[in-house]
This record gives sequence, C-alpha cells and structure tokens, in this order.
Amino acid sequence: MKITLFYHSILSDWNHGNAHFLRGIVRELEERGHQVEVYEPENGWSLQNLKEGYGEEKLEELQQYYPGISTNFYTLESLDLDEGLKESDLVLVHEWNEHELVKRVGEHRARTGHYKLIFHDTHHRAVTEREAMSKYDLTYYDGVLAFGQVIRDLYLKEGWASKAWTWHEAADTSVFYPQEAEEKEGDLIWIGNWGDEERTAELHEFLINPVKELGLKAKIYGVRYPDHAKKALADAGIEYGGWLPNYKAAEEFAKYKVTVHVPRRPYVEALPGIPTIRPFEAMACGIPLISSPWEDAENLFTPGKDFLVARSGEEMKQQLQTTILNKPEKAKEVADHGLQTILSRHTCAHRVNELEKVCEELDIDASKIYLTQTEQALHEK
Repeated sequence: MKITLFYHSILSDWNHGNAHFLRGIVRELEERGHQVEVYEPENGWSLQNLKEGYGEEKLEELQQYYPGISTNFYTLESLDLDEGLKESDLVLVHEWNEHELVKRVGEHRARTGHYKLIFHDTHHRAVTEREAMSKYDLTYYDGVLAFGQVIRDLYLKEGWASKAWTWHEAADTSVFYPQEAEEKEGDLIWIGNWGDEERTAELHEFLINPVKELGLKAKIYGVRYPDHAKKALADAGIEYGGWLPNYKAAEEFAKYKVTVHVPRRPYVEALPGIPTIRPFEAMACGIPLISSPWEDAENLFTPGKDFLVARSGEEMKQQLQTTILNKPEKAKEVADHGLQTILSRHTCAHRVNELEKVCEELDIDASKIYLTQTEQALHEK
C-alpha cells in the first residue's frame, strides 16, 4: 500500500509521547514493503522546542536509531493534497493536527474517493475536552482508531464517527529492548513530563516522597517541570536530568534497578483500560515496574505479575524496598514476565497486524495489504 500519515511530528519527541509509537508503526509498515510518507507542520511546536533547546544535532542523532527516517514539511497555505495524496491507498490523520487540516483532508477524500481515510486518536481530550474534540470534522472519514475502548465507544456514542476501532499503543522493540549496563548508577529512574498539574499530588505520593523517605538514589527525566517541581526533586535528593530523547530510554533504564508508573488523573478517573505508552516502554526494556492504581479494564496485562501495584504511598515504599530492591530474584521475575507479555502481545508488529485487518474491513485490495512470499523475499533483498 501507499500510506500517507499526517503527524504533529515524527522527528521530535519533545513533550510528544506519541512519537515512539508513531515511529515504530512507520518502521514496521516499511519493513513489510509498504510505501510510507509522513507529513508534519513546518513550524510544529515540538520540533521547534527541540531545535531551540538542543540544536539540529539531535535530528542527526535520531538517524542512528531510525535510519532513513524522514518527513515532508508543509504549511496549511501551501499544502497541495492533490499532489501529496494522488497515489495513496490509506491516509491516517493523527489528532495532534489543526482542525483545518483534518477538515481539508476529509473534503479531499470526499472529492477524490480513491483512498481510505482514518482519524487516529491517542489522547484523553475526547473525555476531558469534549467540546474541542467535537469540532473536528470527520464527516468524510472512514473511521477512527482510538487508543482505548472507552474512547472508541465515545466516538460512536456521540456520532463523531460511523466506525471506530480500538488500537492501543505498543512498544517499538527494535529500539525498546533490554540492554546491559556495566554497573547500576542508582536505584530508581522515572521518565515522564510534569504536565499540566493533573497528577501533582500523585507524583508526590507515589514517586517523590517514597524516594525521599527511603533515601534512594534516583533520577528523573522529562520536560515542563515548573520551579516548585524542581525544588521538590532537589529537596528529595533526586537528580533532574531534563529532556531525554525517547530513543535513549532503553539505555537509561539499564542503569537503574526499578521504575514506576504514575498515570495522569484523567486516565485513572475516566479512561479505564488506557495505560499510555510509558508502561509499554518500561516492560519492553526489562526493568521491574511498580504502578500507582489504574484499572486494566481491557486485560492488556496481568497486574501483580507483569508489574506490581501500589495503592498508596506507603505501599509504594514497601514494594520498592521490600519486594524489589531487597529481592533481586523477585525483581527479575517481574521484569521477565512483563517483557514476555510485551513480546507476545504488545509490539508495533502486533498493532500493524491489527491495522491490516482494519484495511481488510475497509475493502482495500488484499494484494495491496499483504505481500506474497515472493514479493516479501524481493523486498527483503
């Protein structure tokens, strides 16, 4: 197939947690012989922040982890959809795009009709900012890929889409896999952005306070940390590492003994079944994971085996010290179980399998979806 993807950015993961999954999907599609083109806005805020803060050399470094990764920059004023989509079989438009772009691509689909068009939603805004999401004009879209059942159901219930499929994020195991470190640099690592104060209390209860009270050696990476957050880290003796390129997470996980997951409040209160990308990343890298509570309503994992659960700050302290840090055998057991679950069910290859089934349902010719064995062999050469 010729597949065209409209992303906020594939080059930058600065405050752009979806970049991991989107990059992995592109790589997997290309490895299967599909022709993939990515479009992103010329002055996207994530890429601009990356360049301003860290320079163009980070884009060169990205090529070491994703050789040949590329994009097409556009502005809404200059975008020529007739040219860009003339040979497309499938077009995916991610929800981190301007309303105007979403509408224009839909109108182009209605006018030309030669490709299938899907909206891809990987955010909690369908629940937390329903009015803003309802303004996306999906009239001429063939359906929606939603990263959780509750989001999928909402699109259908609200009449925003006539078809919707659940399409969870997953790990790109070509980049996120267990690595070896010569020696551990500390006890605990946490990778995550501070955000919009929607989990401030939770970060103190399940991360900052336990580290401080146990006297652990810890390091935290992420962006958008306000002064009060940096002060809290310093008071707890936690090293703040700033932005970490997403593709370097596996290397950093290898240097520490444990990590934790602290879901944002909307996922805990209104979006059961959606873990976000962070647990996939950690488990794929083979580090023991302890999570504050979230409801695994879609049975993606086996809590207690793939990862441990701490229902309070006190329980987090117990799980960290007693269960993991003082019991290397138990730590390895949890890490191994989580890794095997990822490899068996939650890789980008699994998600592309699901996407191909959606393409079948949309009546895209099977000869375009699947290469024959002969074609696959030629492609691999």
